[in-house]
Amino acid sequence: MRFGFHISISGGLNRAVETAKCLGCETIQIFTASNKSWYRPPIDETKTDSFKKKLDEYEISPLVIHLFYLPNIASPDRKLLERSRQALIKELNRSSKLGAAYLVLHPGAYREATAKEGLRTVASSLDYVIAKSPGNKVKILIENTAGSGTQLGSEFVEIAEIFSLTRQTYPLGICLDTAHAFQNGYPIDTKQGLQSTLDEFDRLIGLEKLHLLHLNDSKTPAGSKVDRHWHIGKGKIGVDAFERIINHPMLKHLPAIMETPKAP
Repeated sequence: MRFGFHISISGGLNRAVETAKCLGCETIQIFTASNKSWYRPPIDETKTDSFKKKLDEYEISPLVIHLFYLPNIASPDRKLLERSRQALIKELNRSSKLGAAYLVLHPGAYREATAKEGLRTVASSLDYVIAKSPGNKVKILIENTAGSGTQLGSEFVEIAEIFSLTRQTYPLGICLDTAHAFQNGYPIDTKQGLQSTLDEFDRLIGLEKLHLLHLNDSKTPAGSKVDRHWHIGKGKIGVDAFERIINHPMLKHLPAIMETPKAP
């Protein structure tokens, strides 16, 4: 397993790589700009070559981009949906320029629609975005969620439904977040529970579609549906569970990103 952190790019792309190197990262995840703003400043292509060279020099791979938090590709609001789809198209292009292997996104929230309608909207959004991004080889990874409110993707069966509804043939996979799975009620904190969770994932989705782990402990209890990441071994999942996760034969070949908050 290759380990890394989500790293801020506030000091620039090259500074982010240097930070990752100092932290001993073997892989890295970043936002390409602010995670709370629709505005995406142009990527300075004069700096992308040095960024990619530093990643190669330090043997940091894969590069993972996380979509910022405002887009909702499940939205029943047509104006927000279109804005979200266009944002995803642009983010795929930005990810490609940076040499990313993966772009991680949350499937979104169905709001005042129904879950079934929301799942269909996610699938049609992905079809639309990929059709508008010919030749882009960045693999989109759907991340499971904690299940708060009208969030989609907390249940593996919902993610499987998104896959079954998509019409385009394109790179699409899964990022499994440990905190979100636990917060939704998957018992990954026990040996038997971890195995049953992976067996269910394999049966419904297929483990060959799992390309990335987000290794996060949970500040909230199992089944809380409240998304609060915490430091590994300090939360409700526990260090023993993470030892089993990173050494599990079905998972240990995957890259893993930690998104825990800064230490207090």
